[in-house]
Amino acid sequence: MMSLTLSVILVLIISQNFLSTLAPKALTTFCISISLIITYALSVFAVWNANMQLIAAHKSMFWNFFLIRNCLISAIVSAVILRYFYVQHQWKSNIQTEARSRIQTLQARIRPHFLFNSMNTIASLTVSDPHKAEKAVLDLADLFRASLAQQDKIPLNDELNFIRGYINIESLRLGERLNVTFNIPQGLSLTTPVPALIIQPLVENAIYHGIEPFTAGGTIIIDISSDDRGLIVRITNPIPHERDPKRSGNKMAQDNIRQRLQLAYGGQAQMDIYESGADYTTSFNIPFDAK
Repeated sequence: MMSLTLSVILVLIISQNFLSTLAPKALTTFCISISLIITYALSVFAVWNANMQLIAAHKSMFWNFFLIRNCLISAIVSAVILRYFYVQHQWKSNIQTEARSRIQTLQARIRPHFLFNSMNTIASLTVSDPHKAEKAVLDLADLFRASLAQQDKIPLNDELNFIRGYINIESLRLGERLNVTFNIPQGLSLTTPVPALIIQPLVENAIYHGIEPFTAGGTIIIDISSDDRGLIVRITNPIPHERDPKRSGNKMAQDNIRQRLQLAYGGQAQMDIYESGADYTTSFNIPFDAK
């Protein structure tokens, strides 16, 4: 039985590239057929190496019983194993589909106040500066296109472009009150895949909680670096001396990002919050993932 099992496994491993192209029914038929063929071949080999005098006395009955029994056992065991792997595959597929749906739902969340503010700003610019209004509409369209796209991951450079477009829209409303500094090492790969709109909500959070409450505004620092494990993202904004209780939702955006990182990377991604003096920093890592 051990030789039979190892033989079947070896053949399936060798044929895995071919098996990956088959439909489920064809794959099941192929696997059971391979199992039966190998069972038959090993049974014949076993008979030829057995006690021939014992077999000769009951040749026909022994031969038929031996082959039928082995092939029947092989077919049943193969069917049970294939059924197990099918159930496992369906379970994993359902989990992945549910996770992807949750990611897309979380990704599509954009604060209503941002949309209202943007539309009011664009409306006022259509008369005073049509060129800026047109640019703001294009940036807003790109942002919403990204939030509604069915992309789980995009290159880091695309994410940064979305952030810059978002900052451009907010700058039309906040003017010189909003200052943003990007700290990105020159050698950092901008093609690294990251979850779509994973950084933008935290920048939005930083503006809402760290810039708008200040009459003089402030500076948001977007720091992206890397180590052996992946990217490290830090968003830092000033903290108002007195926090407005009406400006809630800080944890909601952070929980959104935390859930998406958990769904995308499991325990490999971690998110941390720091408050030091007058600064508030949200930090998380994105493991390197080529897919």
